[in-house]
Amino acid sequence: MPFSNDERACITKTGAVLLGNYVACDAFDANRPIRIVTHAHGDHLGGLRKSIKGCKKVLMTPATRDLAEIVNPKFKLRNDNVLTLEYGQPFLYEDETITLLKADHILGASQVLVETANGTRIVYTGDFKLEGTPVIDCDFLVVEATYGNPACRRNFDVDINALLVSMIERRLRGGTVYVFGFYGKLQEVMHMLRKADVEVPFVMPDTVHEVSKICDNYGMNLYSLTLDTSSEGQELLGSNLPCVAFYHTSTRFKVGLNRTRICVSGWEFQNPCRQMSEHEYVVALSDHSDFDCLIEYVKRSNAKQVITDNYRSSHGKALANEITKRLGIPATAQPIGKGQTTLQ
Repeated sequence: MPFSNDERACITKTGAVLLGNYVACDAFDANRPIRIVTHAHGDHLGGLRKSIKGCKKVLMTPATRDLAEIVNPKFKLRNDNVLTLEYGQPFLYEDETITLLKADHILGASQVLVETANGTRIVYTGDFKLEGTPVIDCDFLVVEATYGNPACRRNFDVDINALLVSMIERRLRGGTVYVFGFYGKLQEVMHMLRKADVEVPFVMPDTVHEVSKICDNYGMNLYSLTLDTSSEGQELLGSNLPCVAFYHTSTRFKVGLNRTRICVSGWEFQNPCRQMSEHEYVVALSDHSDFDCLIEYVKRSNAKQVITDNYRSSHGKALANEITKRLGIPATAQPIGKGQTTLQ
């Protein structure tokens, strides 16, 4: 049975993921009264200040709000129209029900489910790892496509977490180990190390410190967080004492140049660990699904039509083609060109 015009999904040329009649996710859309922020990474916060001023409601999880305030202190997220929802807590707007559901990505990340008056279920995955992310049964599916190319497969017969912990533990015998990554992933590494009983100090700059404190408050149990500008932090780093220094990936070639350096990156598909130089390594730790896991999510969702996110990834078209070819499900990459296409 064909879907009516009010049961739809699309991605606009400005990156807004539109669901149903009222919702825009992860970018501002002037025609949508509801804005949803799926998580606190910059490519999903576009136009948030406009949304706070112009939308009737801005929805996100409590953790996403707290992290977004650190990432950009200019956001005013304590306004009356900003509403935080727990996972599974429904929000009714007009004749549609909106629910945020867990996505295994960074702290607070969510999928979005919109249920229309006619019972149509429209889902946007946001960014996710399949392991730890519930697959939502739906009619329309909008799926991320970061690693949507068939070449983006991690077929490692290796426990990446165990590998990374072991690498860091061994290299701590020689002094400070620097770890570079994005916000959220850095804290995942911290959590991993603490679970493995690695008890050395964690040293970091201010923003990483603020993000880490929030993650700690939400139960990640990171403890012993030291600012690199403090006397203790300067002593640890300056004397090359055993500690782990966490820095955003943008500073990778600016700090710790003569020390052991590990960059955690999802863009590694050939080997779980690649040595770049005598003291520098890249480890294939990702907070996104690879190609096989994206296909598996689509398959298990029972979606009748699929849109792949071609705004935040260059692999949206490849993923859409593979979904149609492998699963027989109509799929399109959006946005296409300068306009936008709607599945109906």
